Amino acid sequence: MKRRRTALLSLTALLATALTALPTAPAGAEETEQVRNGTFDTTMDPWWATSNVTAGLSDGRLCADVPGGTTNRWDAAVGQNDITLVKGESYRFSFSATGTPAGHVVRAIVGLSVSPYDTYHEVTPQLSVSGDTYSYTFTSPVDTTQGQVGFQLGGSADAWRFCMDDVSLLGGVAPEPYEPDTGPRVRVNQVAYLPAGPKNATLVTDATAKLPWELKTSGGKTVARGTTLPRGVDASSGQNVHSIDFGAYRKKGTGLTLVADGETSRPFDIDASAYERLRLDSAKYYYTQRSGIEIREDLRPGYGRPAGHVGVAPNKGDTDVPCQPGVCDYTLDVSGGWYDAGDHGKYVVNGGISTWEVLSTHERALHARTGDAGKLGDGTLAIPESGNKVPDILDEARWELEFLLRMQVPDGKPLAGMAHHKMHDEQWTGLPLLPSDDPQKRELHPPSTAATLNLAATAAQAARLYRPYDKAFADRALAAARKAWSAALAHPDRYASESDGIGGGAYADSDVTDDFYWAAAELYLTTGEKRFQEYVLESPVHTADIFAPIGFDWARTGAAGRLDLATVPNRLPGRDKVRQSVVKGADRYLATLKAHPYGMPYAPDGNKYDWGSSHQILNNAVVLATAYDITGASKYRDGALQSMDYILGRNALNISYVTGYGEVSAQNQHSRWYARQLDPNQPNPPKGTLAGGPNSSIQDPYAQSKLQGCVGQFCYIDDIQSWSTNEHTINWNAALTRMAAFVADQG
Repeated sequence: MKRRRTALLSLTALLATALTALPTAPAGAEETEQVRNGTFDTTMDPWWATSNVTAGLSDGRLCADVPGGTTNRWDAAVGQNDITLVKGESYRFSFSATGTPAGHVVRAIVGLSVSPYDTYHEVTPQLSVSGDTYSYTFTSPVDTTQGQVGFQLGGSADAWRFCMDDVSLLGGVAPEPYEPDTGPRVRVNQVAYLPAGPKNATLVTDATAKLPWELKTSGGKTVARGTTLPRGVDASSGQNVHSIDFGAYRKKGTGLTLVADGETSRPFDIDASAYERLRLDSAKYYYTQRSGIEIREDLRPGYGRPAGHVGVAPNKGDTDVPCQPGVCDYTLDVSGGWYDAGDHGKYVVNGGISTWEVLSTHERALHARTGDAGKLGDGTLAIPESGNKVPDILDEARWELEFLLRMQVPDGKPLAGMAHHKMHDEQWTGLPLLPSDDPQKRELHPPSTAATLNLAATAAQAARLYRPYDKAFADRALAAARKAWSAALAHPDRYASESDGIGGGAYADSDVTDDFYWAAAELYLTTGEKRFQEYVLESPVHTADIFAPIGFDWARTGAAGRLDLATVPNRLPGRDKVRQSVVKGADRYLATLKAHPYGMPYAPDGNKYDWGSSHQILNNAVVLATAYDITGASKYRDGALQSMDYILGRNALNISYVTGYGEVSAQNQHSRWYARQLDPNQPNPPKGTLAGGPNSSIQDPYAQSKLQGCVGQFCYIDDIQSWSTNEHTINWNAALTRMAAFVADQG
């Protein structure tokens, strides 16, 4: 399901006020030049510059004096419009450029000159005063006569001078095929296997007969050996593969490798300690996602930043936010909460499932035989609230819960008790952009039934979990949950629009029977009241087969209710059947895992990987882990553990999808403030950040230019421009947090 649409780099309307362009050159011919006057011999026509840039010719180049003190890259720019692009045609984008003083970064783009200002190719070289020549090849994902070549120069505190020459966009060149570096053909969990857990790897090979393998220590000593199991062609990757099972080796070690078919794997450990770190790092992710508070450098070295959206210029903040025109006649204080993903939006629907899974990490620790609530207890996450005698995981989740509560429509207003679906910028912003620098107007979007039920469910869950620590907050949360439930019953079909995707993701959902079931389940578990029990028992979701191949997420929330009914102590009639349904779902995922040459509980129809496939795999693993908590059967524990192998490197691309974990890991997730790939002054995402992972639909232009025709696992690229395969989000990290905690508990 399409999660959202995130524009990559917006050029503001200011850039549309360009000089009159010359007639467009014909396209499609062999090596046809699309740029007019890229050599600046006698004039700068038809190039334009924004009004704050002084541009002219100097020694046969176009030179631009760029003012200091601008916020965004696109606040100062030069460019040329009316560029023709042909879908599927390859282009070589080249230019020479200098910057004085040295060290400035220019964003050079080929994109759309009109709304929504999509970017089809982008590079960000750091210029030197001696001059450099740059050349890049890409394939256009669209047909348009309204293309643009632009050089974005803003974002510097100090004034500087930019000069360029020999700008070319040559069509009809031979495309440069994208060949990802997948490293050694032995694919392993690059982080760690548990000593008493399953240990599996995958060998990519042309061989059809079994092959010998060896497990070696960091010193090169062979400590185990065996033979591979040929598996044939893996449909999810197109590779011929063998499986390697070395689970009989149970000794701890660091820097081990597997050797097979003349290849040596990347190193890994056999030890549980890495998962203790990942348990913390995956949960620590949320502090740097916080809105409305300064991120302290002493708590997160390298990630300190000013508070975002608190009413300090250039934005008015989130303390007094109006609705979209015509939606309401009031404003709300909707400060706080977590930024949803790599943008500055905050969404009740996605915030709901994220909060539930973070809270459920704590709730599982209270009830499961291997749980230990102290592992994410007070003082473990290094957040401002540490030391307040409340578990840190609850303190962190409360930051989002307070935002969710603020999104409820006030008493006395139309639709009182419902929740606004989302709030975000009026228009898409570009990258990089700190929250504190966001210049856009913020708006509340219409209330929706789905958002209202997300609020009801998470507030009800919060009421029971926070009661031992803050009775007043628990009472407030439960009151809000009851009010939201009643409002949703009164307005059961107010759906968010799929077209409401300007400035933020739409999160449209026109089937809320699962959300009603989830909310009723949480209210029943907290209150025990008969009306909620009856709603649960009468819901068609209660007996439906909800454990589908692509798992649960923000748009499929029935499993959240089912899993909690199965594990949180309660007296629901027929509860044994609820627990059996979870085990039955786990059996299906376990069968999928055993049949999959890469050993994961995920095999979508036609190998069409979903948006955020990494977290879909983890949520399917949550079902396996829950079946283990219910039954104690080791096969479910082992299945849950083995599911982590794919996430941490045992995959076709030989990459860990978790930043900072594994020898090669995702580093360039799509983000406005973890944007080191675009701005060397910004950091990469923090350790423990999950990338969305392969997405067969490759919706963003960058992925489309590189990954056309990709198969399953290969529909991913670790680039900040690829928002459809490489974004990070609060709900995806929630799945990682929950599974990292489970694996650590098995150590």
